[in-house]
Amino acid sequence: MASSTVPTRHSPSATRPLQNRVTPAGDIIATPHRGLFTGNRGIIHDPATRTLLKKRWSSPAWITCLCEFRGWRRPVMARRSWTELFFLDEATAFAAGHRPCFFCRRDDAKRFRAAWEAGNGASGISAKAIDAVLHRERLDRGRKRLHPLPMPLADLPDGAMVQQGEESFLVVQGKALLWSPAGYASVERQPDDTKLLTPPSTLRALNAGYQPTLHPTALS
Repeated sequence: MASSTVPTRHSPSATRPLQNRVTPAGDIIATPHRGLFTGNRGIIHDPATRTLLKKRWSSPAWITCLCEFRGWRRPVMARRSWTELFFLDEATAFAAGHRPCFFCRRDDAKRFRAAWEAGNGASGISAKAIDAVLHRERLDRGRKRLHPLPMPLADLPDGAMVQQGEESFLVVQGKALLWSPAGYASVERQPDDTKLLTPPSTLRALNAGYQPTLHPTALS
């Protein structure tokens, strides 16, 4: 169950940012803004050019890792091993379809699995089995799968994310905050006619008590 991946510090290009930042919709964009977490979906880049391949995943194990772990460092997208991706926060990673790494975030991963089991009526489930469920929930013919809201937006747990049009929103204390690569911002009018970005099984884990790490702008 433990991942063999090693977390990394974010070392952006001196001339332009690399295309390695994940949005709540699962897209991978280039932005100078840094995030709280790294992670990967397997090897999806060319180390010679440090650019992405056409594919956006090569493994169903989409994980979220610490940016710093045991002082280990590695150049970003500079060799043919896993492709370093970055996330604003854990809610963003969850929305995109990732889950905590069992190697560098073992305690968080165990808490997540316990909440996932409680919320989904499972017992003794493996990380591989969770990945299989998440893979069905996050993709629809290769594109991000959106889900109907199972409850009113105001009743969603903290850390859930929804989408309206091209914009993504984080739910905190029953209110929606607008997502951007730099952080979250309040909105004058709460979104309506939204779809759920967070995979339903992960949403049930949030409802069962897992508390994701949120960007400071979500708490200010």
